[in-house]
Formats: sequence, C-alpha cells, structure tokens
Amino acid sequence: MNDNWKNHLLAMGATLEQGHCLHFGDAEVEKRAALRDHVLCDLSHYGLIRASGEDAESFLQNQFCNDVRKVSASHSQLNGYCNPKGRVLALFRLFLQGDDYLLRLPREILEPTLKRLRMFVLMSKVTLEDDSDTRVSIGYSGPDAARHLADALGSAPAVIDDCLHTDALTVIRVPGPHPRFEIHGSGVAVRGLWDTLSAQAQPAGSAAWTLLDIHTGLPEVLATTQEAFVPQMLNLQALDALSFHKGCYPGQEIVARMRYLGKLKRRMYRAHADTDACPQPGDNLFAEGSESAQGVGKVVLAQTTPEGGVDLLAVIEIASAEQRGLRLHDANGPVLTLLDLPYDIEEED
Repeated sequence: MNDNWKNHLLAMGATLEQGHCLHFGDAEVEKRAALRDHVLCDLSHYGLIRASGEDAESFLQNQFCNDVRKVSASHSQLNGYCNPKGRVLALFRLFLQGDDYLLRLPREILEPTLKRLRMFVLMSKVTLEDDSDTRVSIGYSGPDAARHLADALGSAPAVIDDCLHTDALTVIRVPGPHPRFEIHGSGVAVRGLWDTLSAQAQPAGSAAWTLLDIHTGLPEVLATTQEAFVPQMLNLQALDALSFHKGCYPGQEIVARMRYLGKLKRRMYRAHADTDACPQPGDNLFAEGSESAQGVGKVVLAQTTPEGGVDLLAVIEIASAEQRGLRLHDANGPVLTLLDLPYDIEEED
C-alpha cells in the first residue's frame, strides 16, 4: 500500500490488515450504506499489473480468455487467465492507460499471477511489472454516484465497462445494484477526489465492496479458489468476460469443448444462509443426505449482511441446486436459500 495513502486512511479511522482496509469502525454500518446509499470504498485489497511494450496486446491476447482487442481507451473488460486444463488462475479487470494495459486483480494472487505470466514472455517485446504502489484505487457507489462524479470531474462513464481518463485519474463504470465506479490514479488526485466525495458518502472498507459484488453476481478468484473452476462455472459467458471466437489461449480447447460438445454440470448461484458464521472462499457445500466428502459446490465469495445471515456466491452442481436442500460446511449445516442473479445465464455465440 502507498505509504501516504496508508497514513491518510489511518487518519480517517481505518482499520488496516495485511495492506488493505477492513472498515472505518463498523463494517455492518458500511454494508448497510453500500446497499442503500452512497459509499466511498478503499480498494487497496486490489493490486495492478502493468503490461507495456509494442507486443503487449498480442501477448495478452494469447494468454487470456476474453478478446483483448476489444479493450480501448474508453472501454475496459473483465477477463480471465486459465491453466492448460481450463481452470481459472485469475479473474481481473483489464483497461488501458495510455499505451499500457493494466490488470486490476486481488493483491493476494498478484505475485503468482505476475510470475506465471513472465514465464511466457520469451522473445515478446513486453514488460510486466507490479504497479500497485505507484497509484491508489478507490470505489464509489450509490444512487447518485454518476452525478456526484460528473460534478467533481466534469463527466462520468455512462455505460458499464466504459472508462473516463483525466490527467491523473482513470474512472471505470462497473456493474452494481446502483451506479458504481472504480477509480485509479495518483495519490494526490485520488485523495482530492475522496475529500470531495466524502461529504456525501460513507467511508467503507473491502467488506462493503465485496457485498456489492455478491449482490451483482460478480465472482472473484482468490488464493483458495485458484484452479477450482472453469470460466463457465463462474458465469463468465454471461458477464461478457469470455470469448469463444478470439483464438487460442491456455485451456481454450477444454473451455470450447464444454460449450460445444459437453454439458455444464456446475455454475455459480447467489444464495443466503441464516448463520452468523461467515464461510470462506473455497469452503465446500453439501446437499441434504450427501455422503460425498467433496460436497456439491464451493463458496466463491461470502459476507455477513446488516439484516443478519450471510449472502454468498457459490459454484454448485446444477442438479443439486434444482433439488434444493443445500447446506453450508456439511450435510447438517446451515440451509442455503437460492436467490436470483441480476443477469441471465445464457451462452451466446
């Protein structure tokens, strides 16, 4: 974390742990504000990988599961990085800053992702660097978030995935229950914007932002879930994060075979459980009466909610989900109630 930004957060009462902001005093108050009002979130739990050089686009195109050629100065995308077996190693937002590409992904998987990508540079004219501490990342969400940003910056992206660049900031509109934006830039510029927006928003930590992801049906791949899912299990085809026409990349044959020749047996669902014990990403789910030690699914993301209980995203066997009777932790654990996702699960050509 940028030292100046760290000091700024501490001065505002932030509780920090392992380089990111947990909350500003009361995570449940922040989550309630995130669902109903305006929140200004520190996003230091994310890091940035910078890819630069004349071969950057072609190199990334050959590594990732979405079509990198569709990224432009005004348009970002969700994208994924798979192993040769088609299992997702990283899920990230990809955007341009000048001629360089930036990958925004969880800090906890940044180093292994960067190390693996560097293994395949070979003769390509591309440089890959950890750019996390040279800039600051925050998020802004709420019913009037677009208007507030337009008042502060003169404009705001109107369409999901679109970008706005100023001299020192990049603003990206991302999916959310309300207008929601990621903002990346210099510490001075981000601090100035934070001070402007904080007059009408609740400061919040990573838990509030994650709860918004869950309500939006946006998955995350963390250290405990790397290589656990193929892209379709995470609904990436429904999130415009997976291309079936872009050409080869690691795991492409397996991903394509599942679409054209196979049948998807697991996919991601949104659910609620009446428990105060929040599961962790990678925890197993079970069906009533199940004797399988592997379970019928895995937690992707989970957060306690202000109203009580836990909201979560989980990859679950479709057959088990249709039969209901799903439980956390073991076959006698808290019951899961499935909830609607805010998008349709339909593969598109």
